[in-house]
Amino acid sequence: MRWLARRLVFYVFAIWVALTLNFLLPRLMPGDPMAGVLQHLSPSQISSNPGIIQTYQALLGGGHHSIWQDYVTYMHRIAHFDFGISTSNYPTHVSEVIGRTLPYSIFLVGVAFLLAFFIGTVVGMVAAWRRGGVVDSVLVPAFMAIGAFPAFFTALLGLWLLGLELHWFPIQHAYDNSVTPGLNWAFLTSALRHSELPILVVVGAYAGGWVLNMRTVMINTISEDYVAMAHAKGLRDRRVMTRYAGRNAILPPLNGFAPLFASAVGGLVFVEYIFSYPGAGYTLQQAVLGNDYPLAQAILLVLAVCVILANLIMDLLNFVLDPRLRAG
Repeated sequence: MRWLARRLVFYVFAIWVALTLNFLLPRLMPGDPMAGVLQHLSPSQISSNPGIIQTYQALLGGGHHSIWQDYVTYMHRIAHFDFGISTSNYPTHVSEVIGRTLPYSIFLVGVAFLLAFFIGTVVGMVAAWRRGGVVDSVLVPAFMAIGAFPAFFTALLGLWLLGLELHWFPIQHAYDNSVTPGLNWAFLTSALRHSELPILVVVGAYAGGWVLNMRTVMINTISEDYVAMAHAKGLRDRRVMTRYAGRNAILPPLNGFAPLFASAVGGLVFVEYIFSYPGAGYTLQQAVLGNDYPLAQAILLVLAVCVILANLIMDLLNFVLDPRLRAG
């Protein structure tokens, strides 16, 4: 339990660091962030909202307050999920824009990463168990070759080959223009259809890492005495592979979840931009180009917290699967 308590304290500290860095970001940037914000507001918009300039000054570091007063105000606003108003979507609140776009990214990365983990684990386990076989000789090199390319290149290749040439998938947007977003069958099926190619791209870009990690650890695990003992007991080959070797070999690859997931979140901007997929990555790119500092700040913070929470989930899973951690 002490290990779990230390990890929880670490993640609370990591979230505080992310919040603080997000507060300092516009204050450390060259130029005047307020000028970038105000250029998107017309005189009539400013006159109809007298407090809007003061609000942005508190969020971005302007005004005559000390940095500590601004920091307290910033933390108070974040605690109430108040990120200000998006200038590129004026007068829509930033939290509303994020609530509209983040579900697309969560679905895209969540489904793609679960598929990449499942496929990589199974392929790596079978490849190590039957070294030199078809899976080891064909699938492993194929996954490694695809994973060697950057995510944006894989997205461009998939867009050209599977979308434009073969017409197997839609190539842009998150749903058909003829459907109305909502909890209805037409929208859900259209959204699923439009997400297939981006999900396939993310799986192809990141499954190779899981395959290589699982194969390497599995090869070392097979040589352990308890695996030989399981064979000597006459247990079925599949049961020894999954219940004995595979169950123990899966723990080290889980520790590599952090860099792979962070890399996937970073590549999300390029993948969503290529497919014009209206998720958080695409919205972040548009916010940066439009000098929409409140929206860009909020999305960066949300993505950072998502990475931290995902790693917390992996640590909790490690805690459940590894009895040595529970003993400590």
